[in-house]
Amino acid sequence: MNEDEAWRYADALRERVRPPEFPDRWFDLTDFGSGEVWTEAFRAAIAACHEAGGGHVRVPPGTYPTGAVHLLSNVDLHVEAGATILFSTDPADYLPAVYTRFSAIECYNYSPFVYAYGQENIAITGEGTLDGGAGPEHWWWWVGTPEFGWRPGMPNEAEDWDALQRMAAEGVPVEQRAFGAGHHLRPNMIQPYLCRNVLVEGVRIVRSPMWEIHPVRCENVLVRNVTIHSRGPNNDGCDPESCRSVVISGCVFDVGDDCIAVKAGRGPDGRRVGVPCEDVLIEDCDMRYRYGSVAIGTDTTGGIRNVFVRRCRWGGEGLYFGLYIKTNSVRGGYVENVFVKDVEIDGLTKEAVSIDLYHGDGHNGDDPPPIRNINVTGVRSARTRSAYLLRGYPEQPLREVAIRDSTFTGVLRADVAQDVEDLSIRRVTVDPAP
Repeated sequence: MNEDEAWRYADALRERVRPPEFPDRWFDLTDFGSGEVWTEAFRAAIAACHEAGGGHVRVPPGTYPTGAVHLLSNVDLHVEAGATILFSTDPADYLPAVYTRFSAIECYNYSPFVYAYGQENIAITGEGTLDGGAGPEHWWWWVGTPEFGWRPGMPNEAEDWDALQRMAAEGVPVEQRAFGAGHHLRPNMIQPYLCRNVLVEGVRIVRSPMWEIHPVRCENVLVRNVTIHSRGPNNDGCDPESCRSVVISGCVFDVGDDCIAVKAGRGPDGRRVGVPCEDVLIEDCDMRYRYGSVAIGTDTTGGIRNVFVRRCRWGGEGLYFGLYIKTNSVRGGYVENVFVKDVEIDGLTKEAVSIDLYHGDGHNGDDPPPIRNINVTGVRSARTRSAYLLRGYPEQPLREVAIRDSTFTGVLRADVAQDVEDLSIRRVTVDPAP
């Protein structure tokens, strides 16, 4: 796929990923309950909407404390301006455990706050707020670091995370990988799993326990005009994983980890499932904080291809990388056909373009991932540590990497290109910082 073909493909993808349509039926949440807790009202309203053939569940202005919200086919959860869905901080309100992924490994765990499994034509829309209630007192301390409220003697997720990785490596059936009650693997905010025709539009998301929007093995996903402010641990903004046909447009990310991270399963579990993530378009987004602006990986095991990024703004105090392709020979998989153009960078603490096969575990596995056909053009960068850092393996170099028609000013140190074949740097200006 050359550059002209790539952007024609991206335009066709943009036209193909359309929002689901819903019948003009409206079900007011307040008609299904009242009081201090709205969990049952959400369940009843969504069920009524679904059983009627679909439509919209309206959440009017006000604050609605609730536990897990599970969407059903043909239902739009419409959160009006002035409305806040305030999620409980009690882990018991996210039980029974559901089929999910924690850090790209399948298991049964606490329900994501808004969850759907095997549904079609679902949406979360409106100008209201989804508030996860997380902070150093709730959820974030589970990560086990003092920065986020953990103190010696408190439990944390390390033991459970080790156990889950061990189960995946040993081939333990997913239904036996049971966590939830008594465990400390944090749930995601929004997770449609094995769904088709998914829309998340307009809402504001704050204080999530972990990843914010995490579609898994979904097809035809549209995320647009969403604003996310959540600087907790592992608080990725949007992580399409093993999905096909995804458009992320017009969003603002101010988060505690990667703004967008394209993923495809991890390690033995990713190989077992074997589903790639492909056909992802990211456009007109503003990435402000914290690690990768657009990350690909670290979970690449099922393979990632056809990722397109255009007209985005990257940068801010505390934002690290621009395009950040990160994997290693333990994770494996592949990454191919990544195209980036017309990006404005107003400051990154690290590289504008980083493709690094020594990320994390380094070169300690037997599955070196092929990375090929990475194209970056039209970048205008005001300040970075380096313009690019490119590191392949001697036996598996990066291939067909092109950076063209770009300007990098205020660069602090020299660029790195190690074990790269067919590297093309053309019409690129790099000016060091004074």
